[in-house]
Amino acid sequence: MFAFNMFADSLRPFSTTYRCYSVSMLPGNERHDVEKGGKIIMPPSALDQLTRLNIVYPMLFKLTNTNAQRVTHCGVLEFVADEGKVYLPYWMMRNLLLDEGSMIKVESTSLQVATFSKFQPQSVDFLDITNPKAVLENALRNFACLTTGDVIAIDYNSRIYELCVLETKPGNAVTIIECDMNVEFAAPVGYKEPERFKPVTNEVEQSHSSLITTDGFHMDTKFLAFSGKGNRLDGKTKQTDSVQRPQITTIPR
Repeated sequence: MFAFNMFADSLRPFSTTYRCYSVSMLPGNERHDVEKGGKIIMPPSALDQLTRLNIVYPMLFKLTNTNAQRVTHCGVLEFVADEGKVYLPYWMMRNLLLDEGSMIKVESTSLQVATFSKFQPQSVDFLDITNPKAVLENALRNFACLTTGDVIAIDYNSRIYELCVLETKPGNAVTIIECDMNVEFAAPVGYKEPERFKPVTNEVEQSHSSLITTDGFHMDTKFLAFSGKGNRLDGKTKQTDSVQRPQITTIPR
């Protein structure tokens, strides 16, 4: 009976509610490294409990704001927080609609390995980066998970760039630890395609060989050799045989 209870405990997932704070509220030196990634800081008691539950590494967690029904996923960086508290990157608190001291539910979870992700920069300033894929790849080394719908923040050249996670495969939440993931970018928010102007020509083509009349007739106005009138010996005028009258043909309407 005792052995059965131990086996049941080992299968029970980790699930605890904490008060959450942004990393800026963490006592001691500033932890800018936490703000640059997607991992949280938990109390030492959490590590003890996770060890007893035989949680599989890497440790991944589902964070839920039950009041707003907002969910994201993360890894853990350290177990040095005060008891009863967890510290989150500021961008993560914004996604979860959390205030300082709000309650958050932390559950252990397992996720599929990412194969594809698509991001949308939230500013056209992201286009100023020479090699955005390389910059993103380097920044994602500080993340453990991606969740569709999250707006993550990365730090590059002392600037913060925000990117919305539009899509992840094979699921809406994936782990990106030791993965081979294809990355695509959507056009940044506010981006407009440059306008392409077509050259405008005001030239009116005129034909010197034909004339289209408004009544729907086509009149051939080619040059007529030896046209005109001649005089007969008896003094009467006569049109020469060489005269060719204009040919009139009807154009179907």
